[in-house]
Amino acid sequence: MLTAGQAAPDFSLPDSDMQLSSMADFKGKNIVLYFYPKDDTTGCTIEAIELTELQEEFMKNNAVVLGVSRDNCISHADFRDKHGLTVRLLADTEGELCEKYGVWREREKNGTKVMGILRSTFVIDPAGVIRHAMYDVKPKGHAAEVLELVKGLC
Repeated sequence: MLTAGQAAPDFSLPDSDMQLSSMADFKGKNIVLYFYPKDDTTGCTIEAIELTELQEEFMKNNAVVLGVSRDNCISHADFRDKHGLTVRLLADTEGELCEKYGVWREREKNGTKVMGILRSTFVIDPAGVIRHAMYDVKPKGHAAEVLELVKGLC
Protein backbone atom coordinates (compact mmCIF):
# COMPACT_ATOMS: atom_id res chain seq x y z
CA MET A 1 0.00 0.00 0.00
CA LEU A 2 1.17 3.48 -0.81
CA THR A 3 1.12 6.20 1.83
CA ALA A 4 1.33 9.98 2.01
CA GLY A 5 4.84 11.26 1.40
CA GLN A 6 5.81 8.61 -1.15
CA ALA A 7 6.56 9.41 -4.77
CA ALA A 8 3.55 8.63 -6.95
CA PRO A 9 4.18 5.83 -9.43
CA ASP A 10 4.33 7.22 -12.95
CA PHE A 11 1.86 6.20 -15.63
CA SER A 12 1.21 6.41 -19.35
CA LEU A 13 -2.22 5.10 -20.29
CA PRO A 14 -4.75 5.70 -23.06
CA ASP A 15 -7.94 7.58 -22.26
CA SER A 16 -11.47 7.19 -23.63
CA ASP A 17 -10.36 9.00 -26.83
CA MET A 18 -7.35 6.66 -27.15
CA GLN A 19 -4.95 9.52 -26.37
CA LEU A 20 -2.03 8.68 -24.08
CA SER A 21 -1.94 10.49 -20.76
CA SER A 22 1.01 10.50 -18.40
CA MET A 23 1.94 12.26 -15.18
CA ALA A 24 4.20 14.60 -17.16
CA ASP A 25 1.13 15.95 -18.99
CA PHE A 26 -0.08 17.44 -15.71
CA LYS A 27 3.17 19.02 -14.53
CA GLY A 28 2.44 21.85 -12.10
CA LYS A 29 -1.02 20.52 -11.23
CA ASN A 30 -2.49 18.50 -8.42
CA ILE A 31 -3.72 15.13 -9.63
CA VAL A 32 -6.71 13.30 -8.22
CA LEU A 33 -6.14 9.73 -9.37
CA TYR A 34 -9.07 7.53 -8.53
CA PHE A 35 -9.37 3.81 -9.18
CA TYR A 36 -12.78 2.24 -9.63
CA PRO A 37 -13.91 -1.35 -10.32
CA LYS A 38 -15.98 -1.17 -13.51
CA ASP A 39 -17.57 1.25 -15.96
CA ASP A 40 -21.32 1.82 -15.73
CA THR A 41 -21.91 0.03 -12.44
CA THR A 42 -23.92 1.68 -9.69
CA GLY A 43 -21.16 2.82 -7.32
CA CYS A 44 -18.76 3.74 -10.11
CA THR A 45 -21.43 5.82 -11.83
CA ILE A 46 -22.27 7.68 -8.61
CA GLU A 47 -18.60 8.45 -8.00
CA ALA A 48 -17.90 9.58 -11.58
CA ILE A 49 -20.99 11.82 -11.73
CA GLU A 50 -20.17 13.47 -8.40
CA LEU A 51 -16.58 14.11 -9.53
CA THR A 52 -17.89 15.53 -12.83
CA GLU A 53 -20.29 17.84 -10.96
CA LEU A 54 -17.32 19.25 -9.00
CA GLN A 55 -14.95 19.38 -11.99
CA GLU A 56 -14.96 23.18 -12.15
CA GLU A 57 -14.09 23.41 -8.45
CA PHE A 58 -11.22 20.98 -8.91
CA MET A 59 -9.93 23.06 -11.82
CA LYS A 60 -10.16 26.27 -9.73
CA ASN A 61 -7.94 24.51 -7.22
CA ASN A 62 -5.30 23.57 -9.79
CA ALA A 63 -6.37 19.92 -9.94
CA VAL A 64 -7.10 17.44 -12.69
CA VAL A 65 -9.27 14.38 -12.00
CA LEU A 66 -8.33 11.05 -13.61
CA GLY A 67 -10.29 7.82 -13.24
CA VAL A 68 -8.64 4.44 -13.78
CA SER A 69 -10.15 1.01 -14.28
CA ARG A 70 -9.24 -2.10 -16.24
CA ASP A 71 -11.98 -1.40 -18.79
CA ASN A 72 -10.86 -0.60 -22.34
CA CYS A 73 -11.01 2.76 -24.12
CA ILE A 74 -14.27 1.94 -25.92
CA SER A 75 -15.98 1.00 -22.67
CA HIS A 76 -14.71 4.25 -21.13
CA ALA A 77 -16.04 6.30 -24.07
CA ASP A 78 -19.46 4.65 -23.80
CA PHE A 79 -19.53 5.25 -20.01
CA ARG A 80 -18.47 8.88 -20.45
CA ASP A 81 -21.00 9.57 -23.19
CA LYS A 82 -23.90 7.79 -21.48
CA HIS A 83 -23.52 9.83 -18.28
CA GLY A 84 -22.05 13.09 -19.63
CA LEU A 85 -18.81 12.63 -17.66
CA THR A 86 -16.07 15.22 -17.94
CA VAL A 87 -13.42 13.47 -15.85
CA ARG A 88 -10.75 11.79 -17.95
CA LEU A 89 -10.94 7.99 -17.80
CA LEU A 90 -7.76 5.97 -18.29
CA ALA A 91 -7.66 2.36 -19.46
CA ASP A 92 -5.32 0.13 -17.44
CA THR A 93 -6.33 -3.04 -19.29
CA GLU A 94 -3.21 -4.94 -18.20
CA GLY A 95 -3.60 -3.82 -14.59
CA GLU A 96 -0.02 -2.58 -14.25
CA LEU A 97 -0.95 0.76 -12.68
CA CYS A 98 -3.46 -0.97 -10.41
CA GLU A 99 -0.60 -3.17 -9.17
CA LYS A 100 1.75 -0.21 -8.66
CA TYR A 101 -0.85 1.59 -6.53
CA GLY A 102 -1.80 -1.54 -4.59
CA VAL A 103 -5.47 -1.47 -5.57
CA TRP A 104 -5.63 -4.86 -7.35
CA ARG A 105 -6.82 -7.09 -4.54
CA GLU A 106 -8.40 -10.42 -3.81
CA ARG A 107 -11.88 -10.17 -2.34
CA GLU A 108 -14.77 -12.45 -1.68
CA LYS A 109 -17.87 -12.18 -3.84
CA ASN A 110 -20.77 -14.59 -3.39
CA GLY A 111 -18.55 -17.00 -1.47
CA THR A 112 -15.88 -17.06 -4.18
CA LYS A 113 -12.51 -15.33 -4.06
CA VAL A 114 -11.95 -13.06 -7.05
CA MET A 115 -9.46 -10.37 -7.99
CA GLY A 116 -10.71 -6.84 -8.49
CA ILE A 117 -9.99 -3.15 -8.02
CA LEU A 118 -10.39 -1.81 -4.51
CA ARG A 119 -12.03 1.61 -4.93
CA SER A 120 -9.23 3.99 -3.96
CA THR A 121 -8.18 7.62 -4.46
CA PHE A 122 -4.79 9.32 -4.42
CA VAL A 123 -4.18 13.05 -4.25
CA ILE A 124 -0.82 13.84 -5.82
CA ASP A 125 0.82 17.25 -5.54
CA PRO A 126 2.58 19.11 -8.40
CA ALA A 127 5.93 17.63 -7.33
CA GLY A 128 4.59 14.09 -7.86
CA VAL A 129 4.30 13.26 -4.16
CA ILE A 130 1.27 11.46 -2.77
CA ARG A 131 -0.36 13.77 -0.25
CA HIS A 132 -3.38 11.56 0.48
CA ALA A 133 -3.86 7.82 -0.11
CA MET A 134 -7.38 6.54 0.53
CA TYR A 135 -8.18 2.86 0.11
CA ASP A 136 -11.61 1.20 0.16
CA VAL A 137 -13.59 4.43 -0.18
CA LYS A 138 -17.35 4.66 -0.52
CA PRO A 139 -18.60 6.38 -3.69
CA LYS A 140 -21.40 8.56 -2.29
CA GLY A 141 -20.00 11.89 -1.07
CA HIS A 142 -16.39 10.95 -1.81
CA ALA A 143 -15.92 13.65 -4.45
CA ALA A 144 -16.70 16.46 -1.97
CA GLU A 145 -14.32 14.91 0.57
CA VAL A 146 -11.53 14.79 -2.01
CA LEU A 147 -12.19 18.37 -3.09
CA GLU A 148 -11.69 19.53 0.51
CA LEU A 149 -8.34 17.69 0.59
CA VAL A 150 -7.28 19.35 -2.66
CA LYS A 151 -8.28 22.78 -1.31
CA GLY A 152 -5.98 22.08 1.63
CA LEU A 153 -3.04 21.80 -0.74
CA CYS A 154 -3.43 25.32 -2.17
